[in-house]
Amino acid sequence: MNARLPILFLLFLATSCQFFETEKISSETFYEEDIKTIDWNDVDQYPAFAGCKDLIEKSEQKACFSWEVRNALEGIQSETTIGFRESFTDTIWIRLSVSETSELTVSEIEMDSLLMRVFPRFKAEVIGRIESLQLVEPANKKGIPVRTEFSLPIVIQTE
Repeated sequence: MNARLPILFLLFLATSCQFFETEKISSETFYEEDIKTIDWNDVDQYPAFAGCKDLIEKSEQKACFSWEVRNALEGIQSETTIGFRESFTDTIWIRLSVSETSELTVSEIEMDSLLMRVFPRFKAEVIGRIESLQLVEPANKKGIPVRTEFSLPIVIQTE
């Protein structure tokens, strides 16, 4: 009986090791699983102007970005609507692109054809002001600079 005990113990040790083995995951499998969990419609950090660079909260970063763009467009309405005598209200949509290298461009301005006829310089003025803005950082996703797009509504109102 004593001779069987060490043999049973050795047999138990030899078979129990497989229960403690960990499954190895290849880097490709880990990468594929990580890619599935990423929300590609959101960024970890929004593009930043100099005044927005030190903000930590994403909601503050987004608000600061929008405020800087809107601030750049301040006064454009009064400058381009000089001499217009009728009351007019409309919303234009500006689609912006920010490259991985922090280049800000206007990809589209969606505006009514009447607004384009009445204020022919408006579109060129918007593009010029926005593209003159200087970003200091692009948007980031997992620490990697990424291209982003934004749509901003601008309300045009004359009295």
